Amino acid sequence: MERPYDLSSMTALICFEAAGRHGSFKAAANEINVTPAAVSHQIKALEEDLGCALFLRRHRGVGLTEKGAFLLVALQRGFEGISAAVTHLRERPQAVDVTIRATTAVSALWLTPKITTFWKTHPSITVAQIVSDVEPAAGRHDMAIGYMAPARDGDDWQELFRDRIVALGTAQFAAEHRVHGVTDLLRAPLVHLSGEDSPWTGWEEWFRALGHPAPRGRSFLVNNHMIALQAAEDDVGAVLGWEGLMQGMLARGRLVNLVPESIPSTVPFCLRVRPRASANARLFARWLVENAT
Repeated sequence: MERPYDLSSMTALICFEAAGRHGSFKAAANEINVTPAAVSHQIKALEEDLGCALFLRRHRGVGLTEKGAFLLVALQRGFEGISAAVTHLRERPQAVDVTIRATTAVSALWLTPKITTFWKTHPSITVAQIVSDVEPAAGRHDMAIGYMAPARDGDDWQELFRDRIVALGTAQFAAEHRVHGVTDLLRAPLVHLSGEDSPWTGWEEWFRALGHPAPRGRSFLVNNHMIALQAAEDDVGAVLGWEGLMQGMLARGRLVNLVPESIPSTVPFCLRVRPRASANARLFARWLVENAT
């Protein structure tokens, strides 16, 4: 009997999603409680089944190929729908006080450290995250945070902060490509965020705002900001980042400001609180606004 869905092994797809989200076979193995070799085996089998490479293997880790990034987003969309349905059927609202939705970049670079700080003063309030770069039509979350302009839709919108957009890369990349000023970046390899609906400012807009023409160097396209940052860490190219959002990564020296120039972002980072949010959710929302910077 013909199957209604054209799917590869679900085990392989689960291993791939975890590895793609973490950017690491080892971290994926720890999450799903198997060995890194088992994850590698499943992903190799998946690549053979699909007839294409999903990861770029490097000496300092792995990064997604363009096809790998495409599959990761599709899987996250599907798994998110399954997760929402399971959560709905379990009907355990008492297990979580606050559910907040965020993109991968906002969660990893800004929100998760904020939640950790919040718990130190409010240990009895449980906060759960839904991390996804795909905006759903609906979902069981109390609030969402992201790079988005407020809308008149009945929700409570709070602007958290406006950031400055800077050019980032490693010190090694700057030395190798002799980056001393903005004009040097015009010919350097650049990591671009692709996607028709992406609100992120692109390189052409960044250069234009600084009075320069479009870049003419080699391009590397991805559709996920965390993957773009990983590519920059691997010296694939320079990447645009948000100065405030990237404070932790910059402080650790993983990436550096390549040039002193920057531009203000046209869109703020906002918190969107839904009307049905509980008292605890609204308490957490107020705390986030007060401690945004």
